[in-house]
Amino acid sequence: MNPIEGSNRIQTLDYLRGFALLGILLINSVFLLSARTPIPGTMDEHYWKFLYLFIEGRFFTIFSFLFGIGFYLFISRAIAKGNNGYILFLRRLLAMFLFGLIHSMYHPGEALSIYAVFGLLVLPLYKLKKELNLVISLGLLFVFSLVGMKVLLPLPMILLGLTAGQYRVFEQISAKKKKIIWFTMIAFILSVLALVYQNQQLPTQGFQESNSLYWFYYIGLMVGPIVSSFYVGAYVLLVQSSFFQRLFSPLKAYGRMALTNYLMQTVFIMIVGYGLNLSGQIHYLQSLFICLVIYLIQLLYSIIWLRFFHFGPLEWVWRMFTYLEVPPLLKRK
Repeated sequence: MNPIEGSNRIQTLDYLRGFALLGILLINSVFLLSARTPIPGTMDEHYWKFLYLFIEGRFFTIFSFLFGIGFYLFISRAIAKGNNGYILFLRRLLAMFLFGLIHSMYHPGEALSIYAVFGLLVLPLYKLKKELNLVISLGLLFVFSLVGMKVLLPLPMILLGLTAGQYRVFEQISAKKKKIIWFTMIAFILSVLALVYQNQQLPTQGFQESNSLYWFYYIGLMVGPIVSSFYVGAYVLLVQSSFFQRLFSPLKAYGRMALTNYLMQTVFIMIVGYGLNLSGQIHYLQSLFICLVIYLIQLLYSIIWLRFFHFGPLEWVWRMFTYLEVPPLLKRK
């Protein structure tokens, strides 16, 4: 075993960011390419079920949680270095908002601008006690999940991520392994129960707009954070093994360039949709094969890029905007 802890704790978060990006692309590709409504009884229908049972509402939740952890780490480390962490973070949020504003022209409903706004709302809670933040985040998560408001779910998840940072959840993971195993087992049992119930709500009249279809979507959003919790716990346990660290190492590079890769996902989808005139022409299952090609391209260039450069290209611009200085990009031998 080769636990990832101490100074390497960020590697665990990079693995998780890369993992989250995989699921985000699967959902975004379907919407941005306007995939055709599945025909009942086909492989398209089975893939549609897979997306809405295991992907939709799961991975953007993880991404929001990770943003909250990064929020805490950024400010606490900036303050520890004698900098004004709040001013730096406000500039960081402004840059994120601008990235999101441009991105929203091509991807309506994108996440970056929402994260920036919610990050601003959560900022005053940074100094609150971790116990209070835990109560607030779980309370908001319960309410927003109960009402099925997807656009608001990132807010409690960002605060929950900040709280996880306060509790130092991702530090010295090997010492907390038993607790993480218990957490993951409980999350697994709850996830199975939740997914079985959601699956039982599948409409019997196909994909016509109906109350049963809306209820199926609603249940998916409501139980999303539970399933996401299981994914995170299981994945964190896996990457404590040296075997899985090597197996998932491309995802670590993918996650280190999360901003670049998130925005580039949209670029690739736009190329497929408009450059190849496939928008509105593909089926659900065909979108999966498009995603696999995008994964391969992004994983390869992420690995190659980080061999020569310290940051992803947009991460470098983001850092430059945050610190108002030009950080070194090229690695020196």
